Amino acid sequence: MPARDLYHSHVRNALSKDGWSVTDDPLRLRLGKKDMYIDLAAERVLWAEKGMIKIAVEIKSFLGASDLSDLHDALGQFVLYHDVLKELQPDRRLFLAVRDTVFASVFEVPIGQLLLKNERVQLLVFDGEQEVIVKWIPEIMTAS
Repeated sequence: MPARDLYHSHVRNALSKDGWSVTDDPLRLRLGKKDMYIDLAAERVLWAEKGMIKIAVEIKSFLGASDLSDLHDALGQFVLYHDVLKELQPDRRLFLAVRDTVFASVFEVPIGQLLLKNERVQLLVFDGEQEVIVKWIPEIMTAS
């Protein structure tokens, strides 16, 4: 199993505070003979919809020397996990979790805005100090 991200417990705590039940830590996916591990899987009951929403969350710190290099790595992993998840668990949505400071420096600049506009990635933005979710992109229905 891969090492946990620096902000793993922060995101797990933020999800719990937001009413999510973490179901897998990590979520193991197997396609053919290859095992992959997405950091977290969670679900939440939507009372108004009388249903359940399921997510998987891959956490990225962006602590390397280059935000662009970290973005390359994160997007590659996101695309791979997205496609495998779509094949194995099509009812589960994948989100890339990034700190609010990373969101500001990577996704509120033209290259990040282009990725969001073209719906290349779905984000869970969290405050690492408060351990709370700041925003979902796109917005996710979380009313209970």
